Amino acid sequence: MTPAALVVALVCSLVVVGARSTYAESPVAGSLDTALDLFYNGHFAEAAGVSRELSQEEPSLAVCELRASALLFQIRRAVGDRPDKSKAFKACDACPSLVEEFTHETTAGQASARAVLRENPNDATALFFLGKLNLNYLWLVLETMGRRTGWNEYWEARHSLDAALAQQPDFQRAKVARAWIDYVVDTRMPWGTGWLLGGGNKKRALRVMYDAAQTEGDFYANAEALFGLWEMQVREKDVNDAVDSARRLAVMFPNNPEVARFVSTHAARR
Repeated sequence: MTPAALVVALVCSLVVVGARSTYAESPVAGSLDTALDLFYNGHFAEAAGVSRELSQEEPSLAVCELRASALLFQIRRAVGDRPDKSKAFKACDACPSLVEEFTHETTAGQASARAVLRENPNDATALFFLGKLNLNYLWLVLETMGRRTGWNEYWEARHSLDAALAQQPDFQRAKVARAWIDYVVDTRMPWGTGWLLGGGNKKRALRVMYDAAQTEGDFYANAEALFGLWEMQVREKDVNDAVDSARRLAVMFPNNPEVARFVSTHAARR
């Protein structure tokens, strides 16, 4: 097994979500909230369109990562749930142009983050976005496209998130992303493979995700944490708590069809 193949199961399980700008003084913050609301309600094409306009007005790492995430979910939806991802991707007529846009956004965002870090290696925001953009890339090439690559991006993502948390231990979004790495390495990897990937800890991941979902703060950072908690509860077959989390999400994002479907399907079975 090649080193890149070791991260396939990890990337297949990572939750990729949108980003809210940490720069509160940005004059386009309201429009960014609009794009984020579209994204979290599952309207990925519309979210990508709004974020494209935002990037033309005032480029930022937050806008770049949001658009990359929206494009990624468009690709994922177009490919569908077929088990042979490589074959499904090749049959996807809409995917090549979407991948081209995604690659452009991701490359630009990575370059911007690395430029910031050359000037200030301890910039927690740039460290977070570099890690998040790398995780988006890994999801695309390994899970959605079925290609065995991404070893360097995995380690850069992990190291960047660890460095961001070293600078800001309460960085909610970095904690959420890092918790997913802990969870998946522990639950999806054999011990030897998990060791090669730096190790994981499911109990810690669940605790971190739960705490992050209860933290009062930025609305969309809280939503990201709650989506992550819900996903972990579903994976753990913790139906009662998963329904409770989904109900909270349904209040926050009433137009998200996946959340509504989960609540309607499972609530009556409790």
